[in-house]
Amino acid sequence: MTTDTEGVATGTDEPTLTVDELAARAGVTVRTIRFYSTKGLLPPPVIGPRRVGHYGQEHLSRLALIEELQHQGMTLAAIERYLEQLPADLSAHDLAIHRALVASWAPDSAEDVPRGELERRAGRALGDEDLERLAAMGVVAGTETVGTYRVDLGLLRLGVQLLDVPIAHETILAARTVLLEHTRSAAGELSRLFRDEVWSPYRERESDTEDAEQVAAMRSLSAHMQPMVVQALVTAFQRSLKEELREWLKED
Repeated sequence: MTTDTEGVATGTDEPTLTVDELAARAGVTVRTIRFYSTKGLLPPPVIGPRRVGHYGQEHLSRLALIEELQHQGMTLAAIERYLEQLPADLSAHDLAIHRALVASWAPDSAEDVPRGELERRAGRALGDEDLERLAAMGVVAGTETVGTYRVDLGLLRLGVQLLDVPIAHETILAARTVLLEHTRSAAGELSRLFRDEVWSPYRERESDTEDAEQVAAMRSLSAHMQPMVVQALVTAFQRSLKEELREWLKED
């Protein structure tokens, strides 16, 4: 079994992180992890030799989901009820997708933070090369204040994870370009469909209604539909990607 530089097994879900390493990777304190464990928000660690608890990717993904739910304004009691409704056998991969769905309809969030705070939120030290890669991915940007960065909080965790992926930086940027191109195309097509099949007929039926009321009604409807559309897109993409990988592996 091989491990990366931070002690996480590669290619396996076997728990290998100590509680200190988990806290550093997740950007929280050990005390927070123990508190979450006592509340039942985190599954217990695997106890290894010398009675040392070991944590894995599932714990990291669950901590990221908890953090995202907190950003949505949920209390710990509400988060506890939320997590209780999830299937008990969700993998780290499934939890990561679930967090992406939760974050996808959150308001855009960006903050100006000093480098030390950026590293705390990233859960690791960031060298100049790391910052350059994060900037190229659109995760951080420089500001007029030296040592302070504009950080896209919705992308930070993903960007930090990509720093350790054994794929050329150019390939990651090319993949990002492909995703942006096709998601914008899909968004455009869905927007036109909504306009032609929902908005235009509605305006014809409600021709006596004030424009302001019509716009408010459509905004309310689109806000209600957005989470469902995002979930449908993510699910469809996930299934399509699995099929593509399956066919690609068959060829080899």
